[in-house]
Amino acid sequence: MTDTRRRVKVYTLNEDRQWDDRGTGHVSSGYVERLKGMSLLVRAESDGSLLLESKINPNTAYQKQQDTLIVWSEAENYDLALSFQEKAGCDEIWEKICQVQGKDPSVDITQDLVDESEEERFDDMSSPGLELPSCELSRLEEIAELVASSLPSPLRREKLALALENEGYIKKLLELFHVCEDLENIEGLHHLYEIIKGIFLLNRTALFEVMFSEECIMDVIGCLEYDPALSQPRKHREFLTKTAKFKEVIPISDPELKQKIHQTYRVQYIQDMVLPTPSVFEENMLSTLHSFIFFNKVEIVGMLQEDEKFLTDLFAQLTDEATDEEKRQELVNFLKEFCAFSQTLQPQNRDAFFKTLSNMGILPALEVILGMDDTQVRSAATDIFSYLVEYNPSMVREFVMQEAQQNDDVSKKLTEQKITNKDILLINLIIEHMICDTDPELGGAVQLMGLLRTLVDPENMLATANKTEKTEFLGFFYKHCMHVLTAPLLANTTEEKPSKDDFQTAQLLALVLELLTFCVEHHTYHIKNYIINKDILRRVLVLMASKHAFLALCALRFKRKIIGLKDEFYNRYIMKSFLFEPVVKAFLNNGSRYNLMNSAIIEMFEFIRVEDIKSLTAHVIENYWKALEDVDYVQTFKGLKLRFEQQRERQDNPKLDSMRSILRNHRYRRDARTLEDEEEMWFNTDEDDMEDGEAVVSPSDKTKNDDDIMDPISKFMERKKLKESEEKEVLLKTNLSGRQSPSFKLSLSSGTKTSLTSQSPATSLPGSPGSPGSPGSPGSPGSVPKNTSQTAAITTKGGLVGLVDYPDDDEDDDEDEDKEDTLPLSKKAKFES
Repeated sequence: MTDTRRRVKVYTLNEDRQWDDRGTGHVSSGYVERLKGMSLLVRAESDGSLLLESKINPNTAYQKQQDTLIVWSEAENYDLALSFQEKAGCDEIWEKICQVQGKDPSVDITQDLVDESEEERFDDMSSPGLELPSCELSRLEEIAELVASSLPSPLRREKLALALENEGYIKKLLELFHVCEDLENIEGLHHLYEIIKGIFLLNRTALFEVMFSEECIMDVIGCLEYDPALSQPRKHREFLTKTAKFKEVIPISDPELKQKIHQTYRVQYIQDMVLPTPSVFEENMLSTLHSFIFFNKVEIVGMLQEDEKFLTDLFAQLTDEATDEEKRQELVNFLKEFCAFSQTLQPQNRDAFFKTLSNMGILPALEVILGMDDTQVRSAATDIFSYLVEYNPSMVREFVMQEAQQNDDVSKKLTEQKITNKDILLINLIIEHMICDTDPELGGAVQLMGLLRTLVDPENMLATANKTEKTEFLGFFYKHCMHVLTAPLLANTTEEKPSKDDFQTAQLLALVLELLTFCVEHHTYHIKNYIINKDILRRVLVLMASKHAFLALCALRFKRKIIGLKDEFYNRYIMKSFLFEPVVKAFLNNGSRYNLMNSAIIEMFEFIRVEDIKSLTAHVIENYWKALEDVDYVQTFKGLKLRFEQQRERQDNPKLDSMRSILRNHRYRRDARTLEDEEEMWFNTDEDDMEDGEAVVSPSDKTKNDDDIMDPISKFMERKKLKESEEKEVLLKTNLSGRQSPSFKLSLSSGTKTSLTSQSPATSLPGSPGSPGSPGSPGSPGSVPKNTSQTAAITTKGGLVGLVDYPDDDEDDDEDEDKEDTLPLSKKAKFES
């Protein structure tokens, strides 16, 4: 049987002064060779891994708190705590620590790490203990000065704390407090304020247990009402006794639990409201107070969770139709606070906590609560639902799918009896509350949309050997819920413009579109089938006509996400329904304004051009070119037109397409060593063996039939000349004038353009403006190379046959020209002939 005495939880204090759980295990002490000393070891109870290995340093200050806690610091900002399941285990380890440090196990703190001057240390060592003045009214000022002077010195703080504990001094001070209040001795009350505040800063658990006891805590709060800095005392006790009411929504039978709840509330109140905001230096002095509250909350949640009768009554009353609205609101608020407290639990205990709530029926209870009219109750229920979704979305998904299955079974039976099933699914209730949020800023709707997004996110869905949660849940969601989510969108887009275009409706539709865009990105065939079958994209694009720019941009972003998938099913749907028309209209209506709408639309068309989506390119040019041809401040649309024409050429001349592949295959670079070898071969060639004008051809190229290649190339070059001339003319004009203001022809009248005359090949220089990287432009197969005649497309370079010249070969050209200048005259003449 496992030794529960040694069972502990390991905690570390984070930067926000909150305790983080590091796991549960069993603690032991022993000599560790690596650390050269006695150490504390904690091994995880789950897998036996080492959770903690900490050497018991002779100079480390260890504190024992609340009989089951041991707290210490290993570095300046690294605090550790061991929380024992049983007091006996804590005492056993505490004795080991005190044995190593040579301390008496009866103390609650071994020592303090803060260094002091040797003189101060000598003074402290010479005095056996701190002697407190007698607790009298006339000596309150002296006591206050003693407390204030002891705070800077760790050893003096230690001695003061021990003196306060041993002499029962706090209770004597609180008796004086009653005397001062009865006598209205304001000066004495001010001294008591300073004394009690100083005792808090001693950061001592044993003192807190006295001060926070049932008989003392209200008097401690009373002392802290008389701040000398205030002209009038605060009324904290009046608030706690008269204003703040403790409501037992379900009677708590355990008196210890009830007392712990009262204590935790009051201590939290002291920390948040009564004590002044601590300075940077004082904040660390209150770390024990933070720990006291934290571990109290952990105990409360654990005790409530173990009380099965309490939880059973809670959920029974929540779902009982006879429960009145006020009572139900109190029950929901309690459950919300209960879930908030659970955030302090370690992961294993939090698992057990939410499983307990699930077994008790928290989700059916929430379904009942969310169906009510009371907005405050619904708001609290939404917060509880968010705790469940954030903790375990799979648990929520499993519940709603089981609920749907049960509803389907009931519906079949009712259909046979000709009765309608009016039960609403939990997830549809969430969607309806999102849609019907009355808050002008839609704060609740934004929260609910985030929860829905978590539920439909495939990233947190489980996949097992027997079933795939993603497939099952998405099938359920698109069958039972998607129509509820898209209802406001479909209702508002029945005409060419949104039927309602007020700000709140636009905000709601933007939220719906955000969720649909997420679905397009993360779901596959489910959302595709839904969009195409329900014609969702056409309805969404109606919102491009909204007066609210953010909503029009949401609609555009939805379409951009679809196009970004490059899915031909979507593309055919877009072309069949002419769904670029609303986008082009919005672009033209935007006019010459240089804004986000303008940039977003251009980016979408640029994506189509760069990704060379052929079907959409052809569709846009064939149907909307007249509207877009005058947009010349960007080259996007002219680039699209060029892509379109290249596609047409490939279709008209399949041989040309195969020619391109040949050209691509012949485009290669020679490394320096290969060039030197071939140049040497050229020099070694006897002049008499070469005919005049004959170019040296590498052996690999001699096998090609030049006549077969030349004919289609010549035709290709002639067809390209006119296009390149036009392109240079447009781009030259753009380069000269800079970025022009956008101007559009809103009336799409047909007209003819005058053709540009073909220019000489010498003007077609590599690197001249064109459509970068596109076929037919300089730098790609099909352009007219430098120094190339119209009737010959073969150039000689460095003794190699090259079909086309390329811009990125310019450096090689320069090097070859330099080499040519160094050739013998006879060789050079033969090369130039």
